[in-house]
Amino acid sequence: QLQLVESGGGLVQTGGSLRLSCAASGSTLNYYFIGWFRQAPGKEREGVACISSSGGRIYYADSDQGRFTIWRDNAKSTVYLQMDSLKPEDTGVYYCAAEPDAVEATCDAYKFGSWGQGTQVTVSS
Repeated sequence: QLQLVESGGGLVQTGGSLRLSCAASGSTLNYYFIGWFRQAPGKEREGVACISSSGGRIYYADSDQGRFTIWRDNAKSTVYLQMDSLKPEDTGVYYCAAEPDAVEATCDAYKFGSWGQGTQVTVSS
């Protein structure tokens, strides 16, 4: 059974950077569409970035475009999210999620069946 573990969260000042990692155990990530999602206190979970199994399709939320970069290393069964120029509104718990890849895959949280426990990101002003 696929299990996901996020790491790399922490406290950073505005303008700083963090790199999150999503590692898989129990199964390889190689055939999965992977997404990073953010949930701020009192808000719904929202998509940050998603990547197809080959890395050929990548999606970013409009608010994160140009600041965040998602990529994957299938040899390590790990997906990364580089976050630069962080803002206080980026604060929240960041989750990675997986769904078997398909042409129609989209970066919508309800479509993902496997989730990690999340890692906290706090951006201070």
